[in-house]
Order: sequence, then structure tokens, then C-alpha cells
Amino acid sequence: MTTAEAPPASHSRLGNWLSDGWITTRRNLIKIKRVPDILVYTTLQPIMFVLLFTYVYAGVIKIPGSTYTEFIMAGIFAQTVVFGSTFSGSAMAQDLKDGIIDRFRTLPMSPSSVLIGRTNGDLLINAISMTVMMTTGFVVGWRVRSSFLEAIAAVALLLLFSYAMSWMMAFIGMSVRSPEVINNVSFLVLFPLTFLSNAFVPSDTLPTPLRIFAEYNPVSALVQSARELFGNVPPQAVKSDVWTQQNPELTVLIGIALMLVVFVPLANRKFAQVSSR
Repeated sequence: MTTAEAPPASHSRLGNWLSDGWITTRRNLIKIKRVPDILVYTTLQPIMFVLLFTYVYAGVIKIPGSTYTEFIMAGIFAQTVVFGSTFSGSAMAQDLKDGIIDRFRTLPMSPSSVLIGRTNGDLLINAISMTVMMTTGFVVGWRVRSSFLEAIAAVALLLLFSYAMSWMMAFIGMSVRSPEVINNVSFLVLFPLTFLSNAFVPSDTLPTPLRIFAEYNPVSALVQSARELFGNVPPQAVKSDVWTQQNPELTVLIGIALMLVVFVPLANRKFAQVSSR
């Protein structure tokens, strides 16, 4: 009678890692359930932005060959998912302050699973925000002018970009001294990226120094990708001769890959340092 062979150690480690990642993700989802204010304010903010920009600025900013509502929606999508990535930073900073990380350190679990659970939670929140924004957009007159698959690709690109940024913000959250600081740091980084872009006005209308910054801004590539995939590019839009704007989808994918390659190892290394104190 032969004895059943034990599964390879590598398979066992992978199974444990996936299980730990799911458990920490579930912890963050339960936290949303127990503190519904997180979800309420997360969904109210995108609704406010959609209504604010479409009804307040639509009559002032003219987009040749299109409406400001269709022009602005891709910018609002990008802004919301980019700012949604800050939850990972503030949550990690808060967990460090509350001593939750010390409790995780005593458990037989993979250290990286804590970060995976945190960034996965952000991904879900951003997915909910996207659903709310798209629904609100349809109410105020925004329409998808492309195919269903292209629209899905636009949503996937926005969420992947936000997921990569969540790793960067998690690293920053573990690098600051208090949760209060992460909000200031986040706004210092994210405000220029979102407002000095083509999200709210065409980049060719900006002064030359700002136009150059906007054309090479990764958020501009994200916004342009969303506009193209949703079919919301104005027919009379000025064609940019900058490579990043001519190839926005590829630019965004390169940016996502670079952020993950850089900040996933940095965040895990930082977590190992702060959890060993």
C-alpha cells in the first residue's frame, strides 16, 4: 500500500498566502460593513463632483463639437479613483498608530497579505465609486459612444491604475509619523497630478509650462485613455504630437507596471521594518 504524496511545499505556501490575503481583504470589507459612513461618504463624493462640474461649469467651459458633460466625465472618473487610492495610506498609518500591525506580527500569517488585503479593499471601494459615478453620469446626460468591450476596458484601466497607486500610498502611509500627515502628503502629490492635466480643460488651452507638464502627466494619459475607450473624444479636439498622448493606453499600462514593480517591494520592505519595531 502506497502512501499519498504530500503536496509540494511551494504549493502549500502559495495556498497559505492566498488564504491570508483573502482573510485580510475580508477584514477590510467587514470594517466597511461595521462603519457604513466609509461607504456613504465614498459614494456621495463622486455624485457631488459629477453634479458640481456638469451643472456649474458646463455653461462656462465650451468644448467644440461636444458637450462639457461628456468631456468632463473621464476626468472625474480619473480624479475619483486616484484620490480613492489614499485610503490605503491613511488606513496603514492608522493601523500603525492603533497597534494593529503588532497584533498581525504575532499571527502565523504572511506579512504581505496585510498589504494585499488593504489594497484589495481600496479596489472594491473604487469599483463601487465607478458604478455610482457612471450611473450619475447617465442621469445628467453622459453616454458611452463606444462598444461594450471598450467601455469595460476603460473601467479596468481606471481601476488598475488606482490599484497600483494604492501600493504607492500604502508605502507613504507607513513612512509618515501619524495618520494626520498622510492626508497632507497625499494632497500635495495628487492635487497637481489631477488638476494640472487634461481632466477638466483641454491641455492645449493651458499656458506653455503647464501644457508641457499636463501632456507628460500620467493622469492625463489615464484621462485620454478613458475618453477614447468611452468614445468621448471631441471630434474637433486638437491632436497632440506628444507620444504619451498619442499612445495613452500603452502609457498607462507602462505606468501601472512601473508603480507595481517599484512600490510593491518597497511597501513590503517597509512593512517588515515597521512591524519589527
